[in-house]
Formats: sequence, structure tokens, C-alpha cells
Amino acid sequence: MKIDILSLFPEMFTGVFESSILKKAHDAGAFDYNYVNFRDYTDNKHNKVDDYPYGGGAGMVLKPQPIFDAVEAIEKDANKKPRVVLMCPQGERYSQKKAEELAQEEHLIFICGHYEGYDERIRTELVTDEISIGDYVLTGGELGTMVVIDSIVRLLPGVLGNDDSAVQDSFSTGLLEHPHYTRPADFRGLKVPDVLLSGNHAHIEEWRRKEALKRTFLRRKDLLNDLELTEKEQNWIKEWENS
Repeated sequence: MKIDILSLFPEMFTGVFESSILKKAHDAGAFDYNYVNFRDYTDNKHNKVDDYPYGGGAGMVLKPQPIFDAVEAIEKDANKKPRVVLMCPQGERYSQKKAEELAQEEHLIFICGHYEGYDERIRTELVTDEISIGDYVLTGGELGTMVVIDSIVRLLPGVLGNDDSAVQDSFSTGLLEHPHYTRPADFRGLKVPDVLLSGNHAHIEEWRRKEALKRTFLRRKDLLNDLELTEKEQNWIKEWENS
């Protein structure tokens, strides 16, 4: 996968992309990235990327010209038209499903904005996806872009070492993930559930499913609306509702 990042502050990405899983994934060739400072594409002598909004109002608005020219320069050398992602509080709320969708792409372009907003023509003519990582506002799109890229790259084949890891994550199954335990089996009198030590894989899988369902019921009941539950699972929920 190839990822291009349009940002006025590309240096913000250095620590994230040169550490941990993202560094290993890049070194292994799972993805490649390129920083583009769209200030370099301005057509004015002062390299201004923003201007006052028509009609008045607070703040400055990113001009269309530098971003259009930067995206078009990237697309000119692309084998296939990339998805262009705009990080924006007004966008679609980000989800694991969206991460899995974007992980199937060969080429992504992320636009990180600043100031009051974007010229609307950037949204309507350039962008294929608008994404928000939550109902709050940051000073720029860089932090959100880091979050989204991390969630995508970890889904690429071979990145996590064990491809089942991503499949079993919270939200990938539609549920929050079940509890995990490791050694020692008894830590300060706090014991690992007996079923996990039993060696009975069928019982272990049922326990994990039940615990994932219970955790989702207690913490994110809204996620259950989109799930098809077995009769046994429906009975579990009735028990919890009555307890």
C-alpha cells in the first residue's frame, strides 16, 4: 500500500512512523509513505495557503489551489486513482469496518487541514471520503490521520505476525473483545478462570464468546443492534437483563 500525506506540519509524523509496528511494517515493505507539504504548491510569493472567508466570519479558510495542485501532482504518477481522505469533524465517524474497507486499497491520500476549515470545493471535487475520529475538534488533521493510518496498516497481511490477531480485535467481530489472561495462573490470589486452563477448546471458545457478548452488553449495548444472535446468546442477554 502507498500512502501520501498532505500536511503543513509533516514533521509531526516522524515519531509515529519511525516507531513500533508502523516502522516494522514499513521496513518489511507492507506500506510506503510520502509527506507532502502543500505549502510548496502555492502560486503566490508569500506562500499563503489560507485566506479570509467570503461573507465574513471568524478564522481563516484553506485555499483550494495548493491542495488541488498537490493532489493532482500525486495522481499524475499513480497507476490507479487513489482514495482521497479528508480528516474533518464533519465527516463519517470512523469505525473498524471503515478501517477494513480502506485496508483493501492500493493507494490512499490523506489531507490534514488547519485553521477554520476548507474551501468547500476541496470537499466536492477532490475528496472521496471524509472521516472524523470523534465528536470533538483538534487543532489540525495530523493526529486523526495518524490514528487512521495506524488502524489500517495493522490490518495489512503479515504486519501483526499473526493474521488472526486483527480478526479477533474488538469491533472486528461486532463485539468488544473478551478478557485476556496470561501467567501466572494465580496472581496475589486473583486466579485465571478454570475454563482457560482446561484445554477444552470448544468450552474456551464458548466462554470467550459469552464474555465478549457480556462486555458488549454492559459497555456498548448499541453494538448488539446489528448482530444476529443465537437462541443461547439471546438467553444469556435475558439473564443479564434480569440480574
